[in-house]
Amino acid sequence: MTLRVLITNDDGIAAPGIQALARAAVDRGLDVVVAAPLEEASGTSAAMSAMEQDGHVVVHDHPLPELDGVPTFGVGGSPGFIALIAVHGAFGPPPSVLLSGINRGANAGRAVLHSGTVGAAFTAAANGCRAMAVSLDVLSAGEATAASGGAAVAAAARVRDAERNWATAAHVALDLLPRLTAAPTESVLNVNAPDLPLARLRGVRHATLATFGQVQMTVAESGHGFVRTSLEEPGQAVQPGTDLALLADGYASVTAVRAVTEVADVDLSGLDRE
Repeated sequence: MTLRVLITNDDGIAAPGIQALARAAVDRGLDVVVAAPLEEASGTSAAMSAMEQDGHVVVHDHPLPELDGVPTFGVGGSPGFIALIAVHGAFGPPPSVLLSGINRGANAGRAVLHSGTVGAAFTAAANGCRAMAVSLDVLSAGEATAASGGAAVAAAARVRDAERNWATAAHVALDLLPRLTAAPTESVLNVNAPDLPLARLRGVRHATLATFGQVQMTVAESGHGFVRTSLEEPGQAVQPGTDLALLADGYASVTAVRAVTEVADVDLSGLDRE
């Protein structure tokens, strides 16, 4: 049976990364459907937001270049919302796998908490659909801006999109599909690839999450009725074996992550007797 794959992102339905990932998935013989936000939705994490008209969530057919015959939808909603309705059959039979990306900029370190790309994958996995987040490392602090409220990093400069090595990230992600489908459903693979031609990629390595993100938000100025944020490089040395270190060395990184889980290292004993 052909694997049915839902492809989404947080950069929006017209972004080059999602088109590259969808084309690569079709070339691998997968049953592909694309559903992504109509507008930029970076930094939305797993938000459940949607735009309605006359009591209905806005969904438009949105044909993409070189994807003839592939169902493609632009949705007035966040990536997490799209993932949720997808696994409940909003775009045809529920997918077996959700691929989220290819994001413009790495989703690395503990800053993945804020990513709409990763948030969509977490939402799918929490609802019984295996999921992978895929990102291409193109971001620098000088290129980025802060999303509203400083929640996350918005898109890097788009002027060089045509020069980006989207195909490298797509190749790495699709090669990892067998590992994803063999993994526990609730586990998500977070994949980052350097912006290099495939021939220059040094390999794919398991990574731990860095303790910080690629850039960090700071409050640059605040006053009566306003706050201005800025993004800076963390100023910390990357630790060997982390996703950021591997990317800097020319490797693609893959980390198995899980969304909301219980922990046992907090002392809550005796509460039942109070």
